[in-house]
Amino acid sequence: MGELTKVRAAPRVKKLAVAKAELPLGQILAGDCVEEMRKLPDACVDLVFADPPYNLQLGGDLNRPDGSHVDAVTDDWDQFDSFQLYDQFTRDWLIEAKRILKPDGALWVIGSYHNIYRVGAILQDLGFWILNDIVWRKTNPMPNFRGTRFTNAHETLLWCSQGEKSKYHFNYRAMKTLNDELQMRSDWTFPICSGGERLKDDKGHKAHPTQKPESLLYRVLLATTEAGDVVLDPFFGTGTTGAVAKRLGRDWIGCEREAAYRKVATARIEKELPLDESALKTMQSRKSQPRVAFGSVVEAGLLKPGTEIFDKKRRWVAKVRADGSIESGKLTGSIHGVGKELQDAPSCNGWSFWHYEQGGEIKPIDAARQLYLLATED
Repeated sequence: MGELTKVRAAPRVKKLAVAKAELPLGQILAGDCVEEMRKLPDACVDLVFADPPYNLQLGGDLNRPDGSHVDAVTDDWDQFDSFQLYDQFTRDWLIEAKRILKPDGALWVIGSYHNIYRVGAILQDLGFWILNDIVWRKTNPMPNFRGTRFTNAHETLLWCSQGEKSKYHFNYRAMKTLNDELQMRSDWTFPICSGGERLKDDKGHKAHPTQKPESLLYRVLLATTEAGDVVLDPFFGTGTTGAVAKRLGRDWIGCEREAAYRKVATARIEKELPLDESALKTMQSRKSQPRVAFGSVVEAGLLKPGTEIFDKKRRWVAKVRADGSIESGKLTGSIHGVGKELQDAPSCNGWSFWHYEQGGEIKPIDAARQLYLLATED
């Protein structure tokens, strides 16, 4: 399933299975997140995704040019009397997050310019190691109605391991597949939560002022967890993390002190249906994927001798031969070797370079390898 930088040995799996039974999986813990996390055992979760209060420094009411009021974040949970108090709060919840994370677990935290730099400095002080900062660029940001600054069109996510030398989990291959066979970059483009996805309360108002889009959590969880992992969200809100985790077959725990948010989140997650097991399978990395000879795929009839294969831009065409070699003009050899020579490149991954057409659909020949692997699974 994805590129692993951690190894799950059999004895460890057995030990974790016992610990999992003692966890409040699929529950929203009612109360302050620091106090609720303190009740959890050490090293019990695989991932913490945190969307903490941003401590927005807003000066007075904000109105649109037509005079209508802008529904900004003015709730008590986002108010701190000083940076010192906010820093202490941040340190407290990060200490608990570090304690409950497994040694090869990871932390994600999202914020804006109001808080992310303070959070980043504190998590580094506590020994976390920043792996990436991700820029979430909003396709439909709220305008700067006063016209006194640039439109604030992004938020920042920090992805961290437990320490500089710590192992962690990254589904590199799944992310590359998700991004049309290009390496996933650290700038992600999603719209803000709106339309039918935006949850409403009983009065028809926004249930939460900073509800995150499910697509954002989908990418985070698909990239850095696998099915059966335990994800904790200490600022659960309306349950985006729980809903996406349930869909992707991850276990989840939420902390939320506001009863109104817990009510909305519970109803939302109850409606969510998990994907079936076959849909949860992701592209494997080269390291974890069983080695398959192209000739075996040809032998199995998944790509027949004489089939034309071509690169994605159709610059070069080759024919499959009976022994699993390919021929392109005067060049003959393996899918990797011929692709390398044609491009005058130091190397070539023939599985992703060469494509074929089936039923009007263009597919990389790796699709035939995946069919072979499925057919030969125990």
